Amino acid sequence: MLLHIEIDENEIEEFYKTISYNIKKIRKEKKITQTDLALSIGHKSVSTIGKIEAGLEGKHYNLEQLYKISKVLDINIKDLL
Repeated sequence: MLLHIEIDENEIEEFYKTISYNIKKIRKEKKITQTDLALSIGHKSVSTIGKIEAGLEGKHYNLEQLYKISKVLDINIKDLL
């Protein structure tokens, strides 16, 4: 039997904010710039990383990006969540 759960938009938004916060915190601790992170995960521009960290335009990381970021930061992907 499948269960139906209620998850509101605010809860999802907080989930994305937590991930962005964790990435930004670890990135800064490891002294990796937004530009370096962007280039390392295959982006040609830093703007996407900047928008995600600032919470702009509803941007967030996808699973492939999270995997690549965990490799660049040399951490377990679970540490981002």
